[in-house]
This record gives sequence, structure tokens and C-alpha cells, in this order.
Amino acid sequence: MTNIDVNINGIQLSLASHPALFSPKRVDAGTLAMLSCVELSPEDRVLDLGCGCGVVGIYSAQIVGGENVFLLDSDATAVEVAKANAVTNGLPEIMTVQSDGFRDFRENNFTKILSNPPYHADFSVPKHFILKGFNRLTIGGEMWMVTKREKWYRNKLASVFGNVETHRVDSYFVFRAIRKRMSYA
Repeated sequence: MTNIDVNINGIQLSLASHPALFSPKRVDAGTLAMLSCVELSPEDRVLDLGCGCGVVGIYSAQIVGGENVFLLDSDATAVEVAKANAVTNGLPEIMTVQSDGFRDFRENNFTKILSNPPYHADFSVPKHFILKGFNRLTIGGEMWMVTKREKWYRNKLASVFGNVETHRVDSYFVFRAIRKRMSYA
């Protein structure tokens, strides 16, 4: 296990990580890029999709309250570490769920879905996240994703949501798409 102490936008977090998880020794620069763009409010209901050690969701819970945050990952180790990190950071009420994407997860009515998807493989995982995530958002809800690839994500988000904003932060692309209608664009 690795211990990571990090200050994100003025919020101090103490996290444990595991060698089997993505970016096990530090908070990934892409995650930090996304969190530099996202605006959270106490009224938000947040899903950290592909949570890893839980940094995005635990950071979000410091703003919106742990009862309004879900951490979701397909990896059992990630879920175990994220749950422990929620407790360590004083947020035991955060819901932590193991599911292969949305396959075993039924919650909906999120105002924000935040994800740093696995983007070095094929596009099947982010495609699932985008298509199924759309239906889990409220009208006006936002999907945020960060990647190093622009074109496919921009096009896929725009084709599903009918809109997408792209923010360039260092070598990352941070995407924001807003659900404006009941069905895909």
C-alpha cells in the first residue's frame, strides 16, 4: 500500500492506494485536470465512475456531503481501497459499489458523473460509460470525462448528448456534456 496526501483546490485528502490500481503512487494528472474544471455545489448528487482509490468521489463529498456521492468500480481491490479511504477522510456514508460499469448498478438522478476512463484500450468501456451514463443523469446533469484523446470522445459525447465542451488542461482534454433531453440526440 502507498499513502498519498494531497491538497486539491484547497481540500486536503489522505488516501491509501494499491499497486494494482491506476496511478498507485500519486493522484493522476488527468484527474487533477478534470477536478480543476468541475464546479460542484451542495445540491449535487455525484457518481465517481471508475473510482479507483476514490479520490474524485471523496473530494466531491467534501463539498456535496458523503450521502450524495457514489463510488463505482469493476475492480474489487479498488472498491475495498475506496471504501477505506472514505472512512479515513471522515465520510463513511459514501456508497461504494462494485459493478462492471452500470451493469449491476441501479442508482440514477445524478447531477454530475465524473470519470477518468481507461482510454488506452479500445473504446468499449468509455462507450458504455457515455451511453448508459446519459440515462443516469437528471435533465441538466453533467457528464465530465478526462482523457488524452480528443476526437473520439468529443464526437461520441456530442452524438449522444447533442453538446460537448472541451477544455484543454496541459496535455489532457476535459469534456463536459449536459443532458438536455430525455433521449439521445
